[in-house]
This record gives sequence, structure tokens and C-alpha cells, in this order.
Amino acid sequence: MAKILVVDDEPKMTSLICGQLEDAGHQVTTTTKPAEALDLITKHSFDIVITDLSMPKISGMTILEEALKKEGTEVVMMTAFGSAETAVEAMKKGAADYLLKPFSLDELEMLVDKLTQKQKQAALIDHLQQVTETGYGSFIGSSDAAMSVKNDLAKVAVTDATVLLTGRSGTGKELAARMVHELSTRQDKPFIALNCAALPESLLESELFGHEKGAFTGAVARKRGRFELADDGTIFLDEIAETTNGMQSKLLRVLEEKKLFRVGGVDTVDIDVRVIAATNRDLKSAIEQGSFREDLYYRLNVFPIELPGLAARRDDIIELAEHFLIQSNYSHPSLTTPVRDLLLRYDWPGNIRELKNVIERATILAGGEPISVEDFSLEVDDAPLVDTGSASVSAAEGLETAEKIMILNALDQADGNKTEAARLLKISRRRLYSRMKVHNIKP
Repeated sequence: MAKILVVDDEPKMTSLICGQLEDAGHQVTTTTKPAEALDLITKHSFDIVITDLSMPKISGMTILEEALKKEGTEVVMMTAFGSAETAVEAMKKGAADYLLKPFSLDELEMLVDKLTQKQKQAALIDHLQQVTETGYGSFIGSSDAAMSVKNDLAKVAVTDATVLLTGRSGTGKELAARMVHELSTRQDKPFIALNCAALPESLLESELFGHEKGAFTGAVARKRGRFELADDGTIFLDEIAETTNGMQSKLLRVLEEKKLFRVGGVDTVDIDVRVIAATNRDLKSAIEQGSFREDLYYRLNVFPIELPGLAARRDDIIELAEHFLIQSNYSHPSLTTPVRDLLLRYDWPGNIRELKNVIERATILAGGEPISVEDFSLEVDDAPLVDTGSASVSAAEGLETAEKIMILNALDQADGNKTEAARLLKISRRRLYSRMKVHNIKP
């Protein structure tokens, strides 16, 4: 939707154009008085100004010059056939396009749609130039915990429901939010992310809702906020619990009304945005402590999904680690059994983010050689993976071979029954499957 000003000294023309564009969903202001148009342009912000070229006292060229003082405003000139050369001159001075009267209202609507998309694209490109984001890939993991999360994400993605992602830091909340966006009908529209904890309230309001020129010191031009940039797409509000009660109140109003005011602005801006919020805090406790609004919590908590820590996804550790190796184009993308065993023994308090950093550091220390246990500085429990008394193995055969033999012996004794084999080895059934995968033992 665009905010449009139509200027023409013929009331019938302004009425026809207004009806066509309002039916198309745009917010239209009309005037038959050029002097009033100049006043409106000075006091308000319009995305597009459509003006007649030939008007008494004040011409369309004057309207053009005033409108172009507002950054981001596009101007369309309307003119009779005999003034086509003047219209071309107007384009040289900055007009976006011109229409020769009489013209089709459908043609005008198509031109407005084209200019609106151009503005959104320009604002989005400007935003992307200010942030650097690495590729986000896909949600990795085949454990029961990971599959449960992926199933929930896929189910909610096909709806427009608001999603609240919870879980400890480093569990992949932004990755999950991107997966929802990619699986939704909005996938070809913008995905805009913002860490609410990264900015003070005064800057956060401008970043979320935008601002008008002169709204505060340094506001040298009108700026669209993240909500506007995400129009028709998805906005991801990370660390939502770190916002103040005042900001929470403003967010609640935007979510309820689907409208916003830019900072320093007097006009409302309609938005159609899918909201995904995330936090690593217990919001119910925050509500009891008075640091989070209960009404905003219920507005966000339409479809809650808790992302498990990496310790609860041990079957995914090796898959994730080797994914990070492949992602970094390391020359040895497979991990040795001792390294796999080390990674599986560690508790991963920093979750997936910690695993990624640990792998990156190990590749640096390995210097192009296969990564070894010595390339890690992880404190792990030295307890054996399995009860070595469950199978007779010579120490000379080595740890890697010994473990594989113990698993094969247990499976043989249990006649292939995985549950019984896991009991003999005194490990969980899931742990058994994980080790079988490591040793390439077919189920």
C-alpha cells in the first residue's frame, strides 16, 4: 500500500483516480488546488505524488520540485498530448514517469504498483547494505528432538500465526525463524531480523518504525523502519524480553492494529507482516517481576516452540560438526572416531553456536591436516563410553576398533535386537544408534 497525493484542477479527474487507487488498496489524498498541494507536501510524507502538469497560477513543475525535496517520493506527471515535450523535461528533472491524457486508469494503477515495488526494493537494498549476514542454510539434525522442532516449524509455517521461539542462547532460534519464513507463502518476500537487545529504546523505536526527516538530531531524511521493510514478509524480533515496558506497549499496538507511526510522523502506515519473536528468558517469570507485559506475551505466544539445547540433541552433534566443516570448505570434511567421541562426551553449554566456534578454531589449529583431539580444548568426562566387560576385546586392537567390536558382539548376543544390545552395553538405545552410525554398522 502506498500513500498517494493526486493534484489536478479538474475535480472529476481527481475523483476517478482516487476511486481506482483506493479500490487497489492505496491511501489517497486529493486536491484541486496547487497551493494546497504544496502545503500538504510540506507537512506530510507521500510515497507517490500524481500531478497535472498544466494548472493555473502554480504549475505541475513547481509541485514536482517541492515533492522531490522529500527523499523517497516519486512523482508522476499527467499532461495533454500537446505538452509531451514538457513532460519529458519534467522527467529529466526527476519525475518518475508521465501519462498522456486521456489515459487508462488501469494503466495508472499498474504504474503506481511498479513504483511502489521499486520503493520497497530500494529500501530493502539500503537495509541489506547496512547489515552483513552469512548464509543461513537449513535446520540441521535428525534426532528425535530436532525432528519434533522441524515438524512444528513446518506446521506453523503454512499459517500466518505469530510464533514465539524460546530456548537457551545458541540453540538456533534465528535459523528456526528463517525456516518458518522459507516454508511460508511469504518466502519470496523480505525476511527482516532485529536483535532488540542491541539498541537503546530511542534508537530501537526508529529502527522498528522508521522516522520522518527532522524527527530528531541526525534525522536528515525520512527512513522506513524494519516493519515497513518487512511488509508482506516476515519480521524476526530476537531478544524480545530485553525491550522496555514502553516499547512493549508500542509493539503491542502495532501488532493489534497492523498500523504504525514513524517517529516524528503524524500519518499512519498500514503494514502486513508476519511476526516471529524469540527470547532466552522465562517470560512468565518476567511477567511476575513486572519486566514484561502480560498482554504482549499472549499476543506473541500464539504458537510457542522451545528449541532444545545441544546436550538434548547428542545424535545431531556429529552431523552438525561435519556440516560446519563442509560449510568452511575444509580439506578434510570427515571427523575421526576419537574426535567424534570427544565431541559426544562434551556437555555443550554454549549449544550450536559453541560447536560452530569450536570447529572453526580446530580447523585453524589443524592447519590443513585432519583435525585431531589435540586441536580441541574441551573438558570431558573420562568415563568409558561403554562397559568394556560386555565384550572381550584386546587392548592392542585400539579404541576405535575395540568399540566397533563391542557393539557387533552385543548385537550378535541380542540377535540383532537394538534395545537388548543397548542394555548389554549399558547405554541408551539412541546412543547405540549414534555409535553404529559412526562405525558404519548397518541397522
